[in-house]
Amino acid sequence: MLFNDQFREAYRTILVSGGEEPEYIPAGEAGDLARILFAHGYYASALHEIAHWCIAGEYRRTLRDYGYWYCPDGRTPAQQRDFEVVEVKPQAIEWLFSVAAGSRFHISVDNLSGGGASDERRFRSRVLDQAENYLASGLPERAQTFFDTLKLFYGTGDTFRAAWQDDVGRVVPLYSAKEHL
Repeated sequence: MLFNDQFREAYRTILVSGGEEPEYIPAGEAGDLARILFAHGYYASALHEIAHWCIAGEYRRTLRDYGYWYCPDGRTPAQQRDFEVVEVKPQAIEWLFSVAAGSRFHISVDNLSGGGASDERRFRSRVLDQAENYLASGLPERAQTFFDTLKLFYGTGDTFRAAWQDDVGRVVPLYSAKEHL
């Protein structure tokens, strides 16, 4: 509801629940709406797919799944490193959305049968660095709009910073100011 109310008219895009796999389907003909499908009605899947949409530029939003490759679970180490590079920004935005919505965020390396992350501690740290950068410098425009909408709807604007600091300790438990420099 929040996403559709915010972006349906301005960007001709809606969020739809229930897909087997998350997917972005661009508008076909004039007047059609682009659709962001999130998996099985999971709230975290919706926030993650919205984060990808918020990053995708105008051209990428004309392409199915924004024109990105997707290699399923069971990736090789090289494929996993590539996956982790492109996932830093959307996971950072998803994390901020989650805290703004009072929801629990989980880092996802999405490679359970392929050996997991190439370097999970480093990946977590990179997602944290990106999220902190967004907090300091601002999110991409659509992401900022949705982030502000979530904080307003869930009433987390005044408590966001404290909740963020608590969540940093949970998601990146080995984080310390010294390591983070």
